[in-house]
Amino acid sequence: MSGAAGTDAPGTDARGRTPRVLPCGEDAVLVELADLDGVSALADVLRTDPPPGVVDVVPAARTVLVRGDVRRRAVWLAAVTRAAVAGPAADGPAAGDRPTGRVVDIPVVYDGPDLAQVARATGLSVEEVVARHLAGGPGGYRVAFGGFAPGFAYVVGVDPRLHVPRLATPRTRVPAGAVALAGDYTAVYPAASPGGWQLLGTTSVAMFDVGRGRDAAALLRPGDVVRFVPAPAVPRAVAAPRAAPPSAAPHAPGRTVAQDSTVAPDNTVAPGSPIDPDSQVAPDSPVAPPSPVAPSPPVAPPSPVAPSPPVAPPSPVAPSPPVAPHAGARAVTVLATGPLLLLQDLGRPGLAAVGVPRSGAADPDALRRANRLVGNRPSAAGLEVVLGGLVLRCTATTALALTGAPVAADLDGAAVPHGAAIRAPAGAVLRLGSPPEGLRTWVAVRGGLAVPSVLGSRSADVLSGLGPAAVRQGDVLPLGDDVDGLPEPALPDGPVPAVEVHGVEVHGVAIPGVAVPGVAGPDVEVPGHVLLPASDGPRLDHLDARGRAALWATVWDVSPASNRVAVRLAGAPLMRRALGELPSEGLVAGAVQVPPDGQPVVFGADHPVTGGYPVVAVLTREGRARAAQLRPGQRVRLTRTDVPPIHPS
Repeated sequence: MSGAAGTDAPGTDARGRTPRVLPCGEDAVLVELADLDGVSALADVLRTDPPPGVVDVVPAARTVLVRGDVRRRAVWLAAVTRAAVAGPAADGPAAGDRPTGRVVDIPVVYDGPDLAQVARATGLSVEEVVARHLAGGPGGYRVAFGGFAPGFAYVVGVDPRLHVPRLATPRTRVPAGAVALAGDYTAVYPAASPGGWQLLGTTSVAMFDVGRGRDAAALLRPGDVVRFVPAPAVPRAVAAPRAAPPSAAPHAPGRTVAQDSTVAPDNTVAPGSPIDPDSQVAPDSPVAPPSPVAPSPPVAPPSPVAPSPPVAPPSPVAPSPPVAPHAGARAVTVLATGPLLLLQDLGRPGLAAVGVPRSGAADPDALRRANRLVGNRPSAAGLEVVLGGLVLRCTATTALALTGAPVAADLDGAAVPHGAAIRAPAGAVLRLGSPPEGLRTWVAVRGGLAVPSVLGSRSADVLSGLGPAAVRQGDVLPLGDDVDGLPEPALPDGPVPAVEVHGVEVHGVAIPGVAVPGVAGPDVEVPGHVLLPASDGPRLDHLDARGRAALWATVWDVSPASNRVAVRLAGAPLMRRALGELPSEGLVAGAVQVPPDGQPVVFGADHPVTGGYPVVAVLTREGRARAAQLRPGQRVRLTRTDVPPIHPS
């Protein structure tokens, strides 16, 4: 099978080591390198001069995940392979000695609860621990990579005398601004969360602030030089000759329903309850609003592998009160939400290196189709409706379209077709029933929903807490001008629209309670289980032979512990090989991860940017669309498919 996991890239790097370019779905590859120097060198090259079509570059402890435009895959894959083989020059400076774009000072008050314990463990005095942490190792401090939470940066260059393990029992809450040690890394927690790192002190610096704008929200970025200084030094970011300092936005956009830019600041990711740092799955039901999850952080022995700090999915940003539109304003008023109603667009690509998930619609293609039907740009914001129940009123004449899970819908009592644009007069009320099959329906409105964006997107991210909170009854959502043509009305004599069931297009059938124009017939049930097409993942070799066979043969139950972050599958556990700890590495939507319990986890739109369990398969685009419609209790099976070869011709 082409693109099998573990394929070596042709050639060796400048130091005689062979990098490996591993398949990671249709639009990404994972480049495995010998050490952090190689990771930093490749990431630097790809950030400085990104190949055409590259969207995200995510460095980690031993790998670089590169995600790009699938239509230009051959072009960027060739460039990435050449850069990986070239590697750092054999006689060039080590990663820690190369010049970087910025130098960031972080003032620290050394008042951490583990300071005395670190001193005892290392045989140093407290004063020596402080002095060594301030000084760093011979090459100083440098940001190696980010991950797990927006603004969390793994900083290397710790004095070898300060290499200490994580706590045997993680704390249930580490405060934002805590300066910590674990292994050969040091870091600052950007938000309150559980954690097992040794706490040395605190800083008042905001490590993540959306008010600084998309390019500067994260204070620390891969490649930055970090200097810890005794408080009360003023935090500053000094530009080296090759780079300009980040600019700051005048305010921090937060959750609001107003169209103007007056918003309540959301300076840091708000604290919430923890999730497992490796599986990164918040097991709340997809039929209810996202809820916190009790932690189950693994306790690991001391290891040079990058420690995984737990991430707290923040609580939704406090909403502003609904804004009454002025006379003639174009808006929709939400009269009822159903179980869960979220604003979504195509997400926040390009920020994974600083821990910001892409997010966006659970099925981006369904939102694109809805936008195309009403004449919007593909990226216009719409509504993602879970299990129906939406009721909204239009304040001005507009156009609407529904895609995704079909529901019985009406506009002022007249049946609304699925997958077709309809005219909605001013004052008209749209009502959605519950879908008999599937989970999510998307509603596009002409012009898109013009609530303020956060880091370039209006998507609600249930993992990081970025973007608008879940829409509530009474919210008034202004319409924008995000149009790209005219609506596409249904043709009277045209083909019958396809009805989407479990991601499978079923033409010319009737679904209970759903009116399909031109179709009559008995109710239809889709028997059996849902097939999820997937390709081999980069770590398929972490399953033994029996586990690899079972991966494609087992029929799994969808667990209630599923949401937009991931779908958990329950069944006979997959058997893993004893290959040791896996350093954290980049993740993509559709990645199928296998934790130690052997129960697969299928990552969705709000997946974390990195993870520490092996990814054994990656869903295709079609597979992700089907997974977005899965309900708890359904049965699924992964079906193996090919992706293009990883070596460009």
